[in-house]
Amino acid sequence: MQFTYYGHSCFSVAINGKHILFDPFITPNELAGGIDVNSIAADYILVSHGHADHVADCVAIAKRTGAKVIGAYEVTGWLEQQGVTNTHPMNTGGGRDFGDFRVKCVVAQHSSSMPDGSYGGNPMGFIVFTDAGNFYYSGDTALTMDMQLIPRWAKLNFAVLPIGDNFTMDATDALACADMVQCTNIIGVHYDTFGYIKIDHAAAQQVFAAAGKKLNLVPIGATVNI
Repeated sequence: MQFTYYGHSCFSVAINGKHILFDPFITPNELAGGIDVNSIAADYILVSHGHADHVADCVAIAKRTGAKVIGAYEVTGWLEQQGVTNTHPMNTGGGRDFGDFRVKCVVAQHSSSMPDGSYGGNPMGFIVFTDAGNFYYSGDTALTMDMQLIPRWAKLNFAVLPIGDNFTMDATDALACADMVQCTNIIGVHYDTFGYIKIDHAAAQQVFAAAGKKLNLVPIGATVNI
């Protein structure tokens, strides 16, 4: 599996030639100025919730690539109103096999509204099951005891967790989440984009190092093998 970070909570995982893109927010992000949004490949787009900093580029990328967009019923309904035709609605607790991978939608403690203020349904996280391994993207969330359920469903190769505090978990809570989901390979997202969520990188990584785990902070635009 190859992980490419596009800034904020936007990333792509390439598996067996297929690209799964998550929470497309690139063009409004000043930190992602070096990313050409028109060059991003996507066979599938998974949207954790409706906030603008997770869907800003979803319509444009979905229309350009024809990717199947997967998200809450209300999110996919809103996208259809914007002209996106290849969608698949889901909700918390549901699972679905899409052939190239299977996804299970799990609890995220957050909020969700669409960019126009309309209702965005339940925020969600995703467990993605593939032939190459499994991973968990929590979406924007607080630390919640529901995370203890994740190991019942999957043995994880890695987990993608927000660490920016203020709107989501900070590094300390992300470490507790890593313990709950029984994963030592953690990739941090949702930090530095806005003043509210700027972090001390070394301090965040030390929180994990002190517990014998590694927090990976992938540079924007970089691709790493997982």
